[in-house]
Amino acid sequence: MEQKSAPSVTSAFTRCLPLDKLQAAPGLKRVLGPGSLVALGVGATIGAGLFSLTGIAASENAGPAVVLSFFIAAIACGFAGLCYSELASMIPIAGSAYTYAYVTLGEMMAWIIGWDLVLEYAVGAATGAVSWSRYVVSLLDSWGIVLPPRLTASPFETVQMPDGSMVSGLMNLPAVFITCVVSWILIRGISQSAMVNAVVVVIKLLVIAAFIGFGIHYINPANYHPFIPQNTGTFGQYGWSGIMRAAGTIFFAYIGFDAVSTTAQETKNPARDMPIGILGSLLICALAYVCFSFVMTGLVNYKDMLGDAAPVATAINRTPYTWLQLAIKIGIICGFTSVLMGMLLGQSRVFFAMSRDGLLPPMFSATHPKYQTPWMSNVFFMVIICLLSAFLPISELGHMTSIGTLLAFILVCAGVMILRRKAPDHPRAFRVPGGDIIPILGILTCGTVMASLDELTWIRLIVWLAIGMVIYLTYGRYHSALARPSIPPDRVA
Repeated sequence: MEQKSAPSVTSAFTRCLPLDKLQAAPGLKRVLGPGSLVALGVGATIGAGLFSLTGIAASENAGPAVVLSFFIAAIACGFAGLCYSELASMIPIAGSAYTYAYVTLGEMMAWIIGWDLVLEYAVGAATGAVSWSRYVVSLLDSWGIVLPPRLTASPFETVQMPDGSMVSGLMNLPAVFITCVVSWILIRGISQSAMVNAVVVVIKLLVIAAFIGFGIHYINPANYHPFIPQNTGTFGQYGWSGIMRAAGTIFFAYIGFDAVSTTAQETKNPARDMPIGILGSLLICALAYVCFSFVMTGLVNYKDMLGDAAPVATAINRTPYTWLQLAIKIGIICGFTSVLMGMLLGQSRVFFAMSRDGLLPPMFSATHPKYQTPWMSNVFFMVIICLLSAFLPISELGHMTSIGTLLAFILVCAGVMILRRKAPDHPRAFRVPGGDIIPILGILTCGTVMASLDELTWIRLIVWLAIGMVIYLTYGRYHSALARPSIPPDRVA
């Protein structure tokens, strides 16, 4: 028997999914409307970036000017969100930026962004799980319930024992618990997941409104001086470079609208509803981030938030409202639950799309016979995120994911310009106004924030992408659906 020759790397780089023949693969149910999509975006966006990393970004990088960091990140995300909306209305199938890159930039670039999204969602989910754990520990402690300290921290963190001694943690057990619970809910079905998410999003928005409304009366104006602390002489430590570094650190908070785009194949009318979900959730979240961070840095001096994974609990303790302290902690815990749900949902759908295209083993695109969800992907990432959240501290997790989000946004903005030239007459339910101006601004702003990140973060990204290329060159390019004589009928018309 004649042996089939392996596809060249050059052909893998140039082959693209045919836009005019794309259709959704079977297996996922279309049940989501615009309200569910906005709730999913808000649920996946407002979480660790606001409730936890705000304190870290303020204390280490920007000071009270972290408000400007959120504003800069919101502008960059606004450009990217508009580009996402155009592509999502044109390509209404699962996969998000991965699928958009496959259509516009070729298979190898699609693999790179898909593999990058895996890191982005995994670390984002782990950050949410660790933050959830911290707030649960704080809440239980206020009730007089003290969990074993070494089982609530990673081995890289020190905890104080009842006798006053300082020891290293063993593992973050509450983070593992919530990851398993949320994974089980997602396996049960997308409609149930959307219902649970909608409830916790409402609670979370009420918490934010309460924090701003009550906390603003107890702001200490002295905490805003200096608003932009003087740079220490090191890039990223205060000053304008610190503001940009903080914007990069908290940028992954806006990944929520990418999670919205991963559910295009489960949306009733994606051409109409996807832009509403993406832009609606982005607008709500940007406003919440700027107002919330302004009040928080007014309640607590940025120097006092160094290494604090639960700065909101610290801030609200500066007010006399005992009932509000309890309500906000409970609301934030619900909020982190929705973030974790959004991250795990988006991640499994990206893996589903990559497996569907043959770049990953077929088990990851297999759907549950009863629930019609990619349950094997859910189980796989449940294990990965349990390990990350159990053994890594939040400061490392937060820095690891932002660069991946930025890279995805840059490629999506580039994809809009490419598709306008490759398929100018293809129907677009939503079109970014102003020609190429907004996509170019999206590339420039995201690229500027990306360049402000530290060297170690870049090294992590390069190492992760190198691992991904080994997997692609040894498996993906041989099993790709486009490398076969004909594209499977369940992939295209």
